Amino acid sequence: MKPIGFFVVLALVLFSTCAFAGDFKLTSPELKANGTLPNRQVYNQFGCSGENISPELSWQGEPEGTKSFAITVFDPDAPTQSGWWHWLVVNIDRSVHHVAEDSGNPDNGFMPDGVVQARNDFGKSGYGGACPPVGAKKHRYIFTVWALDVAKLPINSESSGAMVGFNMSGHALGNAELIVTYGR
Repeated sequence: MKPIGFFVVLALVLFSTCAFAGDFKLTSPELKANGTLPNRQVYNQFGCSGENISPELSWQGEPEGTKSFAITVFDPDAPTQSGWWHWLVVNIDRSVHHVAEDSGNPDNGFMPDGVVQARNDFGKSGYGGACPPVGAKKHRYIFTVWALDVAKLPINSESSGAMVGFNMSGHALGNAELIVTYGR
């Protein structure tokens, strides 16, 4: 293939992927893109006084071939070498397109059967809200739903963010994000 033909094919592939990826959307009645994280979703320890309630999330338009979903919430601005994992959820059946408010509390049973909430960087299974250092610039909290090409990942409630990421590697068909900020 001539170099120009290669770039035309590459451009078409990227365009079709980007156009399709644009169909995959994540929404929440509590969270607004580029808005401020409400106090209900802020942690309630380490000097933070939020309610530590995970937000309601809904998604649609996932890529063809999706067999399951995963949810992650990540703070890339945390004062660590590797950011901070606030929520890691895997093995959500492909028929599910919504999680209710406070589903991140593993004790309330709001998640569908078979769903696993892995260990966040607070050291607990389930949702751990925002709690950036006092006086730091506002941190970004990236809520992501991942469409995966496998029905189940070998994850349990003690698995770390790194283990979840390792097992998701190579299985993501696409993702939808909602980014909010929070500072104190």
